Amino acid sequence: MTSFSESALERKLSELSNSQQSIQTLSLWLIHHRKHHKLIVQTWQNELHKAKPGRKLTFMYLANDVIQNSKKKGPEFTKEFTNVLVRAFQHVARYTSTDDDTVKRLERIVDIWKERAVYDADYVDQLKRGLHKRSGNEDKRSPVKKKKVEPVVLLEEEEEEEEGSPREPPEPEELMKALMELEHSASSDAAVREKIANLPPEVQDVSMLEKIQADRDSAEKLSKMVDEACMLLAEYNGRLAAELEDRKHVSRMLKDFVAVQKEKLAQSEEMLSEYKSKLAKVTSVRKELKSHLQNLPDLTLLPDVTGGLAPLPSAGDLFSSE
Repeated sequence: MTSFSESALERKLSELSNSQQSIQTLSLWLIHHRKHHKLIVQTWQNELHKAKPGRKLTFMYLANDVIQNSKKKGPEFTKEFTNVLVRAFQHVARYTSTDDDTVKRLERIVDIWKERAVYDADYVDQLKRGLHKRSGNEDKRSPVKKKKVEPVVLLEEEEEEEEGSPREPPEPEELMKALMELEHSASSDAAVREKIANLPPEVQDVSMLEKIQADRDSAEKLSKMVDEACMLLAEYNGRLAAELEDRKHVSRMLKDFVAVQKEKLAQSEEMLSEYKSKLAKVTSVRKELKSHLQNLPDLTLLPDVTGGLAPLPSAGDLFSSE
């Protein structure tokens, strides 16, 4: 959607925590804006390089969540991540070379990709080789220089700029389209809200766990219910977060549009006043002219002063000898 911007993406990545909810919420937001997959993957790679060693695994979990959950929407992320994952695994392996637990977790991600046929065996082997490349061959490069990419919407920081830096107002068609898209936003999805409202109390209240029988079947059934509830709520939270960004963007569009309309209104009022004055002047001239015409004599009523008089002699008549 139009609510995506590079600065918003960088901010969200910087705020990413290692909690499942944080990872899933951001993952759903990224998948929602998958048409910007190239910029998203490029920015993810750069922020991964900037992240402290303790946060790098969280970035890999985010990539895993995006890659797996975006497959049903389209292949954009699965393909785009192939350009950076080998180097990303090498990078993480280098900065966590003394942390066997991190390496095991990364191996598990790769194994899952192989089991679920996310990537073919050859590419998985490349990833594993990159993961175990711990000899320090990869130098500590600074993040890859990014191409300047124009943000799709105005950045939030721009709202804090001086009043005197006007933004380009939206076209009426663009504004109408953005407003119509809000009609189908997450907050208006009654079906999902009803599903959430009807979630069983067992998945919402920890104290209810004491009443559940301790047999394995009941526990597995509850675990499945909790997983489904988590996915439902995480997805809805992601949609609500995207809607919030959309509404902020539409609010800025409306503000810019109204500001321009006010300027045009003032110009129209000034123009109307000017032409009213011109109309009054022309009307006055018309009135005076009409009055003047009415006071002129009617030439058709004057007597014919030429009737009955002899014609004047010609030059020939005057100089004739007779």
